[in-house]
Amino acid sequence: MDFFKFDGEVWQRLLTLLNYDSASPMTLASGFFLFAFLVFGIGYMAVRNRRMARTIYVSLISLYFYYKISGLFVLLLLFVATSDYLIGQRIAKRRSEGLKTRGWVTLSMIINILILAYFKIGGLFEEALNNLFGNGTINLGEILVPAGVSFFVFQSMSYIIDLSRGVISPVKRYLDYLFLLSFFPKVFLGPLVRNKEFIPQIESENIVVTRDDIGRAVALVSSGLIKYAVISKAIDTLLLIPAVSGDFGDSGVVMLVALYAFGIRLYCDFSGYSDIAIGIAQALGYKLPDNFDAPFKSATITEFWRRWHISLSSWLRDYLYISLGGNRKGRFRTYMNLTITMFVCAMWHKVNLPYVVWGMLQGVGLALHKLWLEKISGSKALGKDMKRGKRILATLLMFNFMTFTWPMICMDTWEGVMDIYTKIFTNFAAGDFIALMHKAGFALVLVVIGYAMHFMPKRFNGVLTGWVTRSGFVGQLLILVVTIWIVMQAQMMLAGDGGLPVYAAF
Repeated sequence: MDFFKFDGEVWQRLLTLLNYDSASPMTLASGFFLFAFLVFGIGYMAVRNRRMARTIYVSLISLYFYYKISGLFVLLLLFVATSDYLIGQRIAKRRSEGLKTRGWVTLSMIINILILAYFKIGGLFEEALNNLFGNGTINLGEILVPAGVSFFVFQSMSYIIDLSRGVISPVKRYLDYLFLLSFFPKVFLGPLVRNKEFIPQIESENIVVTRDDIGRAVALVSSGLIKYAVISKAIDTLLLIPAVSGDFGDSGVVMLVALYAFGIRLYCDFSGYSDIAIGIAQALGYKLPDNFDAPFKSATITEFWRRWHISLSSWLRDYLYISLGGNRKGRFRTYMNLTITMFVCAMWHKVNLPYVVWGMLQGVGLALHKLWLEKISGSKALGKDMKRGKRILATLLMFNFMTFTWPMICMDTWEGVMDIYTKIFTNFAAGDFIALMHKAGFALVLVVIGYAMHFMPKRFNGVLTGWVTRSGFVGQLLILVVTIWIVMQAQMMLAGDGGLPVYAAF
C-alpha cells in the first residue's frame, strides 16, 4: 500500500508550511497555529509538572512560533534575552556586594534603546543625514520591523530596572529568562507582565489548571477570536479600506462614519488578540494581566488610560513617569512628566508627525485634567464617582474626543489627517449615509455589534464565563468548534486571514 508513502512534492509542501512565510505570517488566529497548538498541547500535558522539561519545551516552541511570526528576527529576541540575562546577573551580584549598579543598568538601557531606535527611527535618521550631507552619505537599506519588537524589549528593560531597584531577585536559569521574554501567547503583542508576578509562575514546580481556569480560557479565546478575526477584519476590509481609498466617494459622512468604525475596529483588533493570548496562557496554567477594560466607557482622559492598553500604561507609569520624578517635584514638573510620557508613548507606536501630535494631545489632556482636579472642587477622576447625568455627558465627550484624534493614528502624513477633517467639515451631507448603508451595510452592522459588546455591563462577562464553565468539556469543545468555523468562514469571505494585528508593527 502506498497510502503513507510521501513523494518529494508532499515533503516540499510540508517544509513550506513549517517555514516562515513573510507574505502570510502566523497569528494566534491562523489555521496553522490552531493545529500546531493541538500538537503542542499533547506534549505539554506530559511535561506540565516537570519544571525543567516544561521550561525547555515551552521555550523552544515559543521561539519556533516567533520564527513563524517574524522569521530570522528570532535571533534578535535571543540576543536581547542573552544580553539582559548576563547583565542582570552582574547587577544582582553587585547589589549583593553593596556596590552600585548604575553602569550595568545604563549599558542595558543603551543596548535596548539602540535596538528600538534602529527599527523605529533608522529610516528618518538616514533621510536626515542624506539631506544634510548629500544623497548616498548613508544607506541602511529597507528596514523591516520585527513583529512586536517593542513588547519584548520593554519586557526586558523592566526586568533590569526591577533588579536594580531590588523589586525582584534574578531568575535562576537562562532558560527561565528566555521563557519570560519568549512565552508565545504574549511575545509580540503582550500583555506586558509584571516580573514579580510572572517569574514565580515560571519557577513553580507544578502547574495547576482548575475547571474555572478552563472555562475562562474558552470564553476568552472564543470572544477574542470573534472580535479579532471577524469583527475587526471585516470592518477593515469592507468599510475602512474602501472609505480611505475613495471607493465610497469623498463625502464627509463617509469619513465621519469611518472614524467611529475605526475606534471599535482598533479596540476589537487589539483587545481581541489580547483575550486570545490571555485565554491560551490561562489554559496552560499561567496568569496574564487583563489588558483592556471597556475603555470607551471612560468619563475622563485619566480613566481612559487606565482602561486602554493597561499593561503599557502601567509600564510607562512605573518605568518612565516615576523615573522622571512623577508628581514628587512640583506641579509644573508633574505636568511636564505626563506630557513627556505620552510623547514617548506616541513614539513607541510610530515615529511620524501625526502620532507625535496625537501623543502631545494625550499628554496635555492628562496634565489639564490633573489641573482640573486640583482647581475645581468636587471634580472626579473616574466616571463611577460622578452622578449619572454628569457621567453620561462626560463619557460622550471623552468618546468623541478620542474619535476625532483617530486620524492622527490611521494616517501617516499630516496632509492625510487634514484631508479627513476637511471632508468632514466642508463636504458633509447627511443623505450620503443611505448610500453608504447600501455599500457597506454588513460592516456597519458589525460596528454596531462591536460597540454593543463593548458597552455590555461588566457583570455580563462573569455570567458568560460562568455559563461556559458549567457547559463542561463537550459544551466547551462545541463552543470552540463553532467559533473556529465562524472564523474560517469570515476568512474565506474576506479572502485571507487579514495579516498580523495592527499593534504587531509596534
